[in-house]
Amino acid sequence: MTADPSWIDDALTAARPQVVGALLRYFRDLDAAEEAFQEACLRALKNWPVNGPPRDPAAWLIFVGRNTGIDAVRRRAKQAPMPPEETVSDLEDVETPMVERLDGADYRDDILRLMFICCHPDLPATQQVALALRIVSGLSVRQIARAFLVSEAAMEQRITRAKARIARADVPYEAPGAVERSERLAAVAAMIYLIFNEGYSAGVEEADRRAPLCDEAIRLARLLLRLFPTEPEIMGLTALLLLQHSRTAARFDADGSIILLEDQDRSLWNRAMIAEGLALIDKAMRHRQPGPYLIQAAIAALHARAAKPEDTDWAEIELLYAMLERQEPSPVVTLNRAVAVAKVRGPEAALAMVEPLEDRLSGYFYFFGLKGYLLMQLGRTADARCAFDHAIALANTPAEAAHIRMHLDRLIKESAEAARA
Repeated sequence: MTADPSWIDDALTAARPQVVGALLRYFRDLDAAEEAFQEACLRALKNWPVNGPPRDPAAWLIFVGRNTGIDAVRRRAKQAPMPPEETVSDLEDVETPMVERLDGADYRDDILRLMFICCHPDLPATQQVALALRIVSGLSVRQIARAFLVSEAAMEQRITRAKARIARADVPYEAPGAVERSERLAAVAAMIYLIFNEGYSAGVEEADRRAPLCDEAIRLARLLLRLFPTEPEIMGLTALLLLQHSRTAARFDADGSIILLEDQDRSLWNRAMIAEGLALIDKAMRHRQPGPYLIQAAIAALHARAAKPEDTDWAEIELLYAMLERQEPSPVVTLNRAVAVAKVRGPEAALAMVEPLEDRLSGYFYFFGLKGYLLMQLGRTADARCAFDHAIALANTPAEAAHIRMHLDRLIKESAEAARA
C-alpha cells in the first residue's frame, strides 16, 4: 500500500503543533522536543508509504517521537539509568490509550501551552514571537525573517538566543495561570496575526500547503477570545482575521493571477465570516478602547460594508490609518495609509508619503509595487518601470511577479503607442 507523498507532508505539517507540544511536556526541553519530532517525521516518511497512514497521525508521531527521544537520552547518558519520572513522563508503551486521550481538547491545551511558553516575559518581544512562529507553526527562518523585515541570519540568531534563554530560565512547561496569560497575551496575539499573514500571503500554487495557516490562526484567535471574552483587542484580532479571510475565494482568477480588492467579485465574499467579524467589531467598540487590531478590523469592515468599490469610504480609512500610525508607528502602516491618501488626495500626495520610506522598506515587495503604480499614474513612465523591476525582483510568489509584469506590459504598450503618435 502506498500513500500520496504530498498527503504525508500535509499531515506532518498539520500535526506539528500538537506533537511538539506533547513532546515538550515529556522532555521539558525545546531542542529535545524538536529533535524527537524530526526523527518521528523521518520514520513516518519511511513507514507510511509502505504500511499506509495511521488512524491518528498526531498520536503516531507523539508515540514514535517520545520513544526515539528516550533512546536519544539513553545514548547521551551512555546507558545510564532512565531520567526521573518527572523529567520524562507517561512512559506506557501502548498506543491506543494515547490515541483516545488525544482528543480536540488536549490538542488545544498543548498548542496554547506551547504558545504561552514561547511567549515567556523574560524574552524580548521580537524573540518571543519569532520563537513561537518557529516552534508552533513550523515556519522556516526565511518566512519569519520576511515577516519581521530582517535578514535570515539575524532571525536565526534571535531564535537561538530565545531557546538558550528559556533553557537557562528553567521555565515550567505547564499551562500558565490567569495572571501569566494576561502578561503574555499581546505576544500570543502577535504570533497568531503573523501566522495568519503567512497563510494569507500564499499564492494559488502554495494554497494547499500554506492557506490552512489562516484557518488555524482563526481557530486560535477564537480560542483566545474564549479565554479573554471581554478583551476588545482580541475581539478586534478575531474580526480582522475573519474579514480578511472572507475574501479568499475572490483574490485570484482561474489562472492564479492576483485580483485587486477593487476588482474582486464581491458576491464571492464569505458573508457568514463578514457577519461574524462585524458583530465582533460592534461589540468591541462599546469598550471605547481602540487598539491596533481593532483599528485594522474597522478598516477591513469599511471595505466589507461597501457593496461596490466606489462606495468605499476612503476618507474614513485614511483617518483610521492615521490613528493606527500614532498608536503603532511603522513604515508599513504609512505605506498602507498612502494607498488611502492616493484615493482621497491623489497620487502626488501619496508619493510624497511613500518616497521617504525607501531606506526602511528597500527589501519590501509592496513598497516598490505601490511606488511604481503611483509613478505610472503620474505619467513618470521610466521611473515607474524601474520601481516595477525592483518589485519583481522582490516578489514572494509567482502571482505577485505576474501582477507587476501586467503593469509593466501596460507601460510598454502605452510607451510604444505614444512613440508612434
